[in-house]
Amino acid sequence: MKYLLLSILLGLVFSCVEISDDLTLNNDGSGTLRYKINLSASKIKVNSILALDSIDGKPVPSKSQISSKINEFVRILDAQAGISNVLVEENYTDYIFKFSCDFTSVKNLQEGIKLSLAQISNNKWSQPSESSWLSWDGNTLVRTIPSYVTQQIKNYKIDNEDLLKEGIYTSIARFQRPVLRFENKLGTLSKNQMAVMVRTNTFDLKANQHLLDNTIVLAPR
Repeated sequence: MKYLLLSILLGLVFSCVEISDDLTLNNDGSGTLRYKINLSASKIKVNSILALDSIDGKPVPSKSQISSKINEFVRILDAQAGISNVLVEENYTDYIFKFSCDFTSVKNLQEGIKLSLAQISNNKWSQPSESSWLSWDGNTLVRTIPSYVTQQIKNYKIDNEDLLKEGIYTSIARFQRPVLRFENKLGTLSKNQMAVMVRTNTFDLKANQHLLDNTIVLAPR
C-alpha cells in the first residue's frame, strides 16, 4: 500500500506533501505498518489536475478510479497469508490517505504487498529481490526503498523544483527493546531508545532516493 498510494499520487503532485511510514516491529518479527499521505496543502492543485483528462499524454485517474484501485488492493492484500486488519481511510476533501495492516513476519508483509501490486498493476516483476525493502534477522532491521519506486521518484518531473523543499517524508521504526545503533545520519533516536525516526524533504529525496535507507541494530535480548 505504501507504494500503491505513492505510485498513484506521485503522478499528481509531489510538492507540499507530507508522507509518513510508521513500522512497529516486535521481537518475533510480527508487527504493524502504518502509512499516511497528506496532500491538504496542495488540494487546490490536486483538484485542478484531477479535472484534466491527461498530462503529458498519460490519463489522469478520477477520484472514483483511485478509490477503486485502493479498495481492490486492500481486498487482495487482506487475503494474503500472514496479513490481517488491513484498513484504509480516504479523505477526498483534504486529500489525506491513511493505511495500516498487521503482519506475522516481514517476509509475509513484503510478499503480500508484492503479490497484491502485481495483480492490480500492468507492471512486470522480473526478480523478487527488486521489491525487497525490509529484512529482519531478529536483531537487525535493514530498510530500503524498492528499485521500482526509486526509479519513479527519479524520473518524476516538476516545473518548480523549489516546491519540493516544502514536502516532508518521515520514516519511523519502533521496537520492543532498545536500539543499539543505526547507520542513517539523518536518524533520531527516541527518548526511550526504542524508536528511530528519519526525516527529509522531497527535494532531497528526489535527488537521492536512498536517504531513507537505514540499518538498525537492537540491543541483545
